[in-house]
Amino acid sequence: MAFLGNMKVVANKGIEGDHHFGKTISRQVLLMDDKSLMAFGLEPGQIRENITISGMDIHGLPSGHKLDIGEATLEITGHCKPCSRMDELRPGLQVKINKRRGMLCKVIKTGIINIGDPVARLDD
Repeated sequence: MAFLGNMKVVANKGIEGDHHFGKTISRQVLLMDDKSLMAFGLEPGQIRENITISGMDIHGLPSGHKLDIGEATLEITGHCKPCSRMDELRPGLQVKINKRRGMLCKVIKTGIINIGDPVARLDD
């Protein structure tokens, strides 16, 4: 997993340069929160999330909820179902991390996201 200082996200397409770019609507960006990673003893990037955020538990956010991150706006499309790759990290992790694997999003506003950009909830 490469760590980037910033990324460009494109409305209805996803992250420029990502292998999912332009292929799917619901799985354009995978968000994960740092507290969930810590709870499972994982480091940012280990579960292949695109963006790790701090200060917000994202797993309770409903589908349709919008977040501003940097110049971009993302919309939650649902929970990411854990795949068998989780068990490659640690046997049994696929089952244990269910409903905590991160949230899938689609990009609804194109923009640049930088490391350290604030995350703002728009649907409160």
